[in-house]
Amino acid sequence: MRSIWNGAISFGLVSIPIKLVNATESHSISFRQIHTEDSGRIRYRKVCELEDREVSQAEIGKAYEDADGTIIPISDEDLSHLPIPTARTIEIVAFVPADLIDPLQMDAAYYLAASGAPAAKPYTLLREALKRSNKVAIAKYALRGRERLGMLRVVGEAIAMHGLLWPDEVRAPEGVAPDGDVTVRDKELDLADALMDTLGEVDLEDLHDEYREALEEVIAAKAAGETPPEAPEPAQGGKVLDLMAALENSVRAARESRGERPATEETEEAEVRSLTRRRSAPKETGGKKSTATTSKKAPAKKTADSKKSTAKSNQSAKKTTPARTTSRSTAGSTSRATAKSTAKSATSAGQAAKKTTAKKTTSRKRSA
Repeated sequence: MRSIWNGAISFGLVSIPIKLVNATESHSISFRQIHTEDSGRIRYRKVCELEDREVSQAEIGKAYEDADGTIIPISDEDLSHLPIPTARTIEIVAFVPADLIDPLQMDAAYYLAASGAPAAKPYTLLREALKRSNKVAIAKYALRGRERLGMLRVVGEAIAMHGLLWPDEVRAPEGVAPDGDVTVRDKELDLADALMDTLGEVDLEDLHDEYREALEEVIAAKAAGETPPEAPEPAQGGKVLDLMAALENSVRAARESRGERPATEETEEAEVRSLTRRRSAPKETGGKKSTATTSKKAPAKKTADSKKSTAKSNQSAKKTTPARTTSRSTAGSTSRATAKSTAKSATSAGQAAKKTTAKKTTSRKRSA
């Protein structure tokens, strides 16, 4: 990789010669400006205002414009002799835990490559010291005409440096948060946590620039004289009025996209299972009632035939109407007992009639 700056890392009394290499690269597609009528290129030419002619890059230098419009030329030699120790040195000033660095301060990233064989030993010493301490180094360095702040950390087996903004370059978030007090319920937080757990983690290697890929397809189609692909119509989402409903739908959609079973379906199935009842056996209330009625009419003593017929009547009660079947079977089985009881009843009735007639005759004689 091509270095963009040469210097040294100042680590106490240790000096490590290094080369500064860009750690990132841009894959964005660049466009040219053209004349829409004939597709001619639009170019910006550097013209000297005094001579009214185009000048080359070698003729162009730097200058500072004062408040009154005065131009003060500044050469590269002037910049190289700045009275600061960081002109060609990355000076480490402290070692701090990484979590003390606000990500808002992060700027461009660079790799620090050891410059030559003598730099290998101190370079490795600094790298291993950073590994063992679990800290990052805060450094100051000068690049592109200004002093900057940097953070050194270990990436693999190399040392990387992140350019940092100065603390006064980070703006305070005033007027950014919503005005007024907003109350968030525990249920909403629970659903938000569930959504975060469902989405889970992601491997950053799997993410890619879909916009650039789509733009490449459009360029390829135009170059081949074909019609560029059309963008799909965006889903028309309604206005979200209920935050809870939106969170629940988001959790459900995230689970379905991962092939997981929605929790609502499992709950519904569990409720259906809990409501399922077993079939109850047919009631034998009619048979019991008719048997009880028959027992009142029948005498206290029962024969062996009456017990058998009662058992048969209980079995037939499951298939036919309980009351009628039991009455008929009971009546047939107790016919003998009923005949005996009827004869006894008739005898008792005759004796009671004779007694009544005798009492009436006696009462008439007394009245006479």
